Amino acid sequence: MSIKKNLTVLLAGASALASSMVYSAQEVNVYSYRQPFLIEPMMKEFTAETGIKVNILFAKKGLIERIKREGKLSTADLMLTSDFSRLTMFTEDGLAQPVNSDVLSKNIPAQYQGAEKQWFALTTRARSIYSSVERVGPAPNVTYQDLASPAFKGKVCMRSGKHPYNVSLLASIIAHEGEAKAKTWLEGLKANLARKPQGNDRAQVKAVKEGLCDYALTNSYYLGKMLNDPKQVSWAEAVHINFPNQATTGTHVNVSGVALTKYSPNKENAIKLMEFLSDDVAQKMYAEINYEYPVKENVQASKLVASWGKFKADDIKLSDVAAQHKAAIKLMDEVKFDL
Repeated sequence: MSIKKNLTVLLAGASALASSMVYSAQEVNVYSYRQPFLIEPMMKEFTAETGIKVNILFAKKGLIERIKREGKLSTADLMLTSDFSRLTMFTEDGLAQPVNSDVLSKNIPAQYQGAEKQWFALTTRARSIYSSVERVGPAPNVTYQDLASPAFKGKVCMRSGKHPYNVSLLASIIAHEGEAKAKTWLEGLKANLARKPQGNDRAQVKAVKEGLCDYALTNSYYLGKMLNDPKQVSWAEAVHINFPNQATTGTHVNVSGVALTKYSPNKENAIKLMEFLSDDVAQKMYAEINYEYPVKENVQASKLVASWGKFKADDIKLSDVAAQHKAAIKLMDEVKFDL
């Protein structure tokens, strides 16, 4: 073989090796409040389809504060949250950047996008009212407003009012009815509690089973989790799940979601992952693994979740709810809800 041909072969081989190295070096860094068992299967699927490696940093708290400290040196590309309030905090702190993507705009309904496309919902879950099978039965006409009525005195259990799920619900009520009416409702709800706010959502269902209260304010997906936990299935079987406000505004839905960080070092790859999480494969995985409702309209809920029945969700824009987030926290403090 001539020297020229040898050189050509060597150059071709070097080019192929370089391309391979670039491909294998492709990555995206995710800071996640969502638990590993839920998101890791999706990330593996994304890597299999694209060759882009996903690095995940998981924590129950402190990730937003960490990105603040890291500033422009942060390696984070995406923030995954398990609730709407953290998405709101993340964007209000100036840590996100807008994403203009035809795929995201097509897959995710407008009410589940940030006002400036700085965050996108990936799943929804209903803020449901669970009723005792033994003492109440199904309550299909129940409303959030009922929880503050005299008839519910001493019958309601719920977790801390400052928890993001409850802050989001209160913010939606402010958005619909104004601060004055929302405060009156919150005071009535506090007066009706069977005990001081405590525990997590599942603990409220357990309290219903134990007869401490007749109603629990709890996210819908926890019913699926309890039904598939041998230690908690008896709690789940002691309640009916009800979707409030079906004759009025519809049931409040909270969301899990994603935001692109302001200083994302792998922006192109990060947007590809955002688009993947909004599309059919990942949306179906969300539905099956964690009993959540997909945001993409043509993706069906799991059979178990579908068995709970269809419901009308509140279609208020979540950006309008986000605008009342600080007001909701202020009201919680004013009425000393957790005390």
